[in-house]
Amino acid sequence: MSSKGTALVTGASSGIGAVYADRLAARGHGLILVARNAERLASQADAIRSRHGVAVRTVTADLTDAEQLRSVERILATDEAVTLLVNNAGFGGAGPLLQSDADRMEEMIGINVTALTRLSYAVAPRFVARGGGTIVNIASIVAIGPEILNGVYGATKAFVLAFSQSLRKELSDQGVRVQVVLPGATATDFWNTAGLPVDNLPQAWVMSATDLVDAALVGLDRGEFATIPSLQDGAQWDAYEAARQAMLPNLSSATVAPRYGLGKARA
Repeated sequence: MSSKGTALVTGASSGIGAVYADRLAARGHGLILVARNAERLASQADAIRSRHGVAVRTVTADLTDAEQLRSVERILATDEAVTLLVNNAGFGGAGPLLQSDADRMEEMIGINVTALTRLSYAVAPRFVARGGGTIVNIASIVAIGPEILNGVYGATKAFVLAFSQSLRKELSDQGVRVQVVLPGATATDFWNTAGLPVDNLPQAWVMSATDLVDAALVGLDRGEFATIPSLQDGAQWDAYEAARQAMLPNLSSATVAPRYGLGKARA
C-alpha cells in the first residue's frame, strides 16, 4: 500500500481524469481508475504502471447504471486504502434547452449530480472515522455562469459547487478536505460530446487538460477550496464569495423588504 494511500478517480480513461491519474501516481498514490471504456482504461492503467510503478486497479462501470454505481460505492465505503476521491466523471451539453433531448438531460443529471453525490456519501463516513481524507469535485465555470452553455449542464455544475460548499462546512473540522475545481474551456472530448467541437472555440479560451490539472493540484496543495485555473484575477472570486457571505445573514426575514412597498399599500 502506498504511504499516501489510494486515489479513486472517476472518468479516468481520458481527458482530465486521465491526467489526474497520472499526476497522482507520480505523487506516490496507488490508483483505482473508474470509467466506461474498458479498453482505454486498461491501456491507461498499463501506461501508469510502467511510468510510475504504482499499483493500479481498474473498474469498468457506467455510473448512470444504478447497479454499477453501487459497486463503486462499495469500494469507497470499505477499502481502507482509499484516501482521495476525484469525482471527475461527467458530460455536458452546449445546445439550447428547448432543443435538447430530455432523456439525455436526465442522463446528464444522473452522472453529474446523482453519481457524484452518492460516491461522496459513500466515502465521507469512512474519512470522518479515520480523521482524514480528501474529496475533489470537478465542477465548471458554468457553476457561476449557468447561462453560458446548456442550462441543465450549468445547473448540474452549480449543484456540484453548492454541494461542495456544504460538504466543506460539515466535514472540515473532522479532518476531511474538500476542493471544488471549476475548469473553463478545456481541450478534451467534452466538446465533441456536447456537440461543439473544440476547434470551433477561440484558442485563447482553451486550456490544456495537463495545465488544468497541474494548476488544480497546486490549489489543493495550497489548501484552496475553490480552484479556477483560468481566472486571471483571483481577487474576483474572493469578492464574489465575500458578497455571498455578506448576504447570508440577511436572506430570511419576517419583514418584507421596503422596496416592495407593501407597508405603504397596507397603511
